[in-house]
Amino acid sequence: MAYELYYWPEIQGRGEFVRLALEEAGADYVDVARLPARQGGGTAAMMQLMEPDASGRFSFAPPFLKDGDVLIGQTANILLYLGGRLGLAPRDEAGRLWTHQLQLTIADLVVEAHDTHHPISVNLFYDDQKKEAKKRAKEFIDSRIPKFLDYFEQVHAANPRRSGFMVGAKLTYVDLSMFQIIEGLRYAFPRAMQRLEPEYPRLVELHDHARERPNIAAYLASARRLPFSEEGIFRHYPELEH
Repeated sequence: MAYELYYWPEIQGRGEFVRLALEEAGADYVDVARLPARQGGGTAAMMQLMEPDASGRFSFAPPFLKDGDVLIGQTANILLYLGGRLGLAPRDEAGRLWTHQLQLTIADLVVEAHDTHHPISVNLFYDDQKKEAKKRAKEFIDSRIPKFLDYFEQVHAANPRRSGFMVGAKLTYVDLSMFQIIEGLRYAFPRAMQRLEPEYPRLVELHDHARERPNIAAYLASARRLPFSEEGIFRHYPELEH
């Protein structure tokens, strides 16, 4: 039975971290909200699963994943579930938890990246908070991007297996998520990243290797890979780099 991924059909967003894992593993999955309604897809089908049912378990927001009778929400939680099943996490419990911890830290970075363009409220348009966004973006570029990337660069260097991956001897979903982080930051803050990237050679090399993996390369070249846009988490507003 195919995995069913539920996420907004027009954007990469948080769902992209899950898509990358599914694509790398060659997993059979359906991006449900991107299907026509006549095939049981569409946003309405996704929203229906966000309502309480007899199980009493339902998601606050997408993404969520359905695997038979199991319904899992939250990006890091979905990847924790998929990691062992797709061969994208260590087999030992300590390794799985360490991988999950890194993914949760990535989730923190994603929130801060989003808040550069919506620092006051998600219920306001960007233009309604542009002045505050400029201040928030400056702090993010000057302080927060280096703080996060410094940490991840050190994690990569400290991997005792010296494998070229973040965790252990093999690629994990965290490596794919770091690829997406670098891609997103390059899109949102291209000038800042051009300046900062020489300080993070391990992360850049990891990004480049992930991009060249056959399944990922095929995905990136396909229509399944949605483009970045000013509707998603990583948005490019040139004025935020001034």
